[in-house]
Amino acid sequence: MRLPLWNRFKKEIMSKLKNKVAVITGGNSGIGFGIAEAFKNEGAKGVIVGRNQNTLESAAAQLGENFIAINADVTNVADLERVFRETSEKFGKIDVVVANAGAGAVGTVATFDEAAFDQAIDLNLKSVYFTVQKALPHMNDGGSVILIGSNAAHRAYANFTLYGAAKAAVIYLAKGFSSDLLDRKIRANVITPGTTDTPAFDKFVPAEQMEAVKKHFADQMPIGRIGQPADIGKTAIFLASDDSSFMLGAELLVDGGMTYLAK
Repeated sequence: MRLPLWNRFKKEIMSKLKNKVAVITGGNSGIGFGIAEAFKNEGAKGVIVGRNQNTLESAAAQLGENFIAINADVTNVADLERVFRETSEKFGKIDVVVANAGAGAVGTVATFDEAAFDQAIDLNLKSVYFTVQKALPHMNDGGSVILIGSNAAHRAYANFTLYGAAKAAVIYLAKGFSSDLLDRKIRANVITPGTTDTPAFDKFVPAEQMEAVKKHFADQMPIGRIGQPADIGKTAIFLASDDSSFMLGAELLVDGGMTYLAK
């Protein structure tokens, strides 16, 4: 059945990422899946990376035939090399890398021991650095690297000292990577979310308190709601597309006004 003319036209103009190949770490849930879904809707194909096989399979099924899932640990450099090698073999090229995988490290300077420090930095900073490094041999010149920061890098939230410090370093990496890669015209930029409605809530909040906790966070947000993965996905489309070709080392705050407007 042929689409009406308007629907065909709409489909054509809503393809900012047509034929682009993307790799999204942590793309099996939360913000990462929101980005992968947004990319799919704009014509991209590629790979989502994660460690939970069940959520990987579910996410890949929702994304459809143009996306595959690879089970890998982003803190393992050999796994990262395998991810990009397999992506290149499958799709022939890589245009966009989204270094999204990470997790909140909850604790204070009085409670984090060396093992907890190393674990938090490995996941939230070291993995970002080596995700990009191991992608480079397989990336097209003129490609886009998208990092995911956090407004915890700008606001001193209780118990998020180490996480905020790691994300502050990630924000700097967007500048450093862009400088390092000028000769290849690969641009790196960072999206900084605020509180976002993801499965991470399930790890810290009992089910019976979930709605009350989300309402509490929403009440703190100048915009009056917490973020959705789709909010981040829409921003990532811009940074992955040629529309952002003049942006290097930039940070886009997608945090409902928390960094600059919250009291």
